[in-house]
Amino acid sequence: MAFLYNVLVVLHFIGLASLIGGFLVQIKSSPRVINNAMLHGALTQLVTGILLVGLRYPLNSSDPLEWSKPDNAKISVKLIVLLVILGLILANRKKDQITNAVWGLIGTLAILNVIIAVFWT
Repeated sequence: MAFLYNVLVVLHFIGLASLIGGFLVQIKSSPRVINNAMLHGALTQLVTGILLVGLRYPLNSSDPLEWSKPDNAKISVKLIVLLVILGLILANRKKDQITNAVWGLIGTLAILNVIIAVFWT
């Protein structure tokens, strides 16, 4: 089960790279749009994140010294941030262009989720 967990971590990182990459690739472009990389990256983050948390509980039960329990407060905050990102993406993905504010908010929230993941211990 640890191998599956590590595979999910890799997929979670790929989703993160897709979401932030889809945001960054538009720094100099105009008009800015919701691209498929952003949508699929956010969806990948959601699915793999849920699976990672779900796997963490049985891993903790089998070896509590190696696998700590998930921090439910941290996971909840990260989930809320991701759901806001997904809401912005889904609400604006059919538009011919999005405002700089929406584009910037999506990128800022995605980076905020990285900061929460790294610094919230």
